[in-house]
Amino acid sequence: MNWWGKLIGGASGYLLGGPLGLLVGAVLGHQFDRGVARMGGIISPGLDHAYVQRVFFEATFSVMGHLAKSDGRVSEEEIALARQVMVRMGLSEKSRLEAIGLFNQGKQADFALEEVMERFRQACLRRRNLVQMFVEIQLHAAYADGTLNTAERGLLMRICEQLGFTVFDFERLDAMIRAELHAAQGGAGAKGTLEDAYAILNIDAKAGDAEVKRAYRRLMNQHHPDKLVAKGLPAEMMKLAEEKTHEIRAAYERIREARGF
Repeated sequence: MNWWGKLIGGASGYLLGGPLGLLVGAVLGHQFDRGVARMGGIISPGLDHAYVQRVFFEATFSVMGHLAKSDGRVSEEEIALARQVMVRMGLSEKSRLEAIGLFNQGKQADFALEEVMERFRQACLRRRNLVQMFVEIQLHAAYADGTLNTAERGLLMRICEQLGFTVFDFERLDAMIRAELHAAQGGAGAKGTLEDAYAILNIDAKAGDAEVKRAYRRLMNQHHPDKLVAKGLPAEMMKLAEEKTHEIRAAYERIREARGF
C-alpha cells in the first residue's frame, strides 16, 4: 500500500493548519496515493526512473554472466546467447561494451550476487512485472545450451527467493520459458505446438474459454512494453518485451483457432 502521500500531506497540513490541517492534508495525500496506485506506480524515496533502469541493466548482464559460470565453465552457447540479447536490444557500441564488461564481472569468483540482487530488489520494490521480466530473461539465458542444469536451477531459485518469488512462481515461469523455446523451434507437430500454447499462457488444456481469455489479457498486461518501460525497464530492452507479447499473442491465437472462438 502507498502511504507516502498521506504522510507528507498530513505533515505539511499540520505545519500549516494544526490538527485540522493534518486531517485535510492526510485526506489529500490519500487521494494522491490512490492515483499513484491506479497508474501502477509507487513513491520510493531517493529512487528515480533513470536509477531503476540503470540497476536493471547492470543486474541483467552481470547476473547473466554469473549464471553462465555457475556450473564451473561458460559455454560457447551461453556467450552467444548474451551477444544475441545485446543484438536484439539494438545496443549502441558503448552500451554493448558495457554489457560485455558486466557479463565478465558476473563471471568472477568474488562477484557479490547477494548485494547486486538486494540493490535490484530495492530498486524494483513493488514492480513485480518488472522483476518477473528479469527472471524470464535469466531463464532464457540459462537455457542457452538447451538444458537447465542443477547448478543453474539452484542459483535461479536463490535469486527468486531473494526477490520474493515462491518455488511455485519459479516452476510456473520455467514451464512458460521451456514452452516458448519449444514453440520457437517448431514444436513437435500440431499437438506439441498446442501444448506449448497452453503452457505459455500458464493454463490447463481443460480450462474454459473465459479462463483462456483472462489468462491472455493478464499476461499481455504484465508484459506490455510501454508499461514495463514506465516501471523502469531500460528502453533498450523494449524489443525483448515486444517479442514476449508477440509470443503470448501467437499462443492465444493457436488456442483460439483450435477451439473455434
